[in-house]
Amino acid sequence: MKKVNFGGTVESVYERGDWPVAKLQEYFKRDTLAIIGYGSQGHGQALNTRDNGLNVVVGVREGGVSWKQARDDGWIPGETLFSIEEAINRGTIIMNLLSDAAQSQLWPQISPLITKGKTLYFSHGFSLTYSEDTGVVPSKDIDIILVAPKGTGRSVRSLFKEGRGVNSSIAVWQDVTGKAKEKAIALGVAIGSGYLYETTFQKEVYSDLFGERGILMGALMGIFLAQYKVLRANGHSPSEAFNETVEEATQTLYPLIGEHGMEYMANACSTTARRGALDWAPIFEETTMPVFEKLYESVKNGTETRKALEFNGRPTYRQDLAKELREVDEQEIWRVGKVVRSLRPESRR
Repeated sequence: MKKVNFGGTVESVYERGDWPVAKLQEYFKRDTLAIIGYGSQGHGQALNTRDNGLNVVVGVREGGVSWKQARDDGWIPGETLFSIEEAINRGTIIMNLLSDAAQSQLWPQISPLITKGKTLYFSHGFSLTYSEDTGVVPSKDIDIILVAPKGTGRSVRSLFKEGRGVNSSIAVWQDVTGKAKEKAIALGVAIGSGYLYETTFQKEVYSDLFGERGILMGALMGIFLAQYKVLRANGHSPSEAFNETVEEATQTLYPLIGEHGMEYMANACSTTARRGALDWAPIFEETTMPVFEKLYESVKNGTETRKALEFNGRPTYRQDLAKELREVDEQEIWRVGKVVRSLRPESRR
């Protein structure tokens, strides 16, 4: 652990250098990690912990798509791949990585199996923070912890394989043994995190739902589309509108922000571009602030949770989602994007 000054606020940060693989293996030598669910996070975290030499089993619905995917990834039925119930029975650390809706739906079935002495692990604060809506209320005699990677399961896996690591937050909901936080840190390193910072279950889910609906996805989708439509309405060609809206942002400017920061990116642009950005940034901030405030309140009061549980719990969930995503894919901006990407030099090799 070390103290880091984040823009004037000092926080504790936990780095994987304090937990080399040999130490992880020794720490968890008496444990079996039961990863429940093999979706995005389940897949990435299961493979990373297995590669780190820990004792891991996977629990999914037998015969389903996830079962087949797990088998394809080398998990062996009857040895490391089991039904959800059997995996929980075998595990000492139950890593509940089912979707939020599935966690709620299956909780009555799996709750009695998470007995005293086991540790319950989440990668999202959703189920416990919104327990009145999800019905997920664990017993009082187990450690309950969270490790929340700040990226998709695909990123968790790909960055681990590159020798890097996604950043993750950690939290403790319930500490019965006095070692809950230590376990969370160790598991955070075991799943492939680069560094870890502390939060709470509530703050994790608030920031996560807010960010996904905001600048990470929802706001970005809406703003991209709005700018593209204005350019097209003013006579700009599809290729020009896409390049000025998406391609330049994602291929040249955003990577500079990620690597060096906003000030560096601005200084890498023309003087005219800098002047315009500095003039218009406060206008966009003032205009969008009420939208973000409304969004945060919708997350905080549970509106977003209830919407997600209702939609994701439908029997027709997959078909309904596919329809909405297909509508996005068929928007002109993203049809143009496919053509633009195909013209990149690396795509034409």
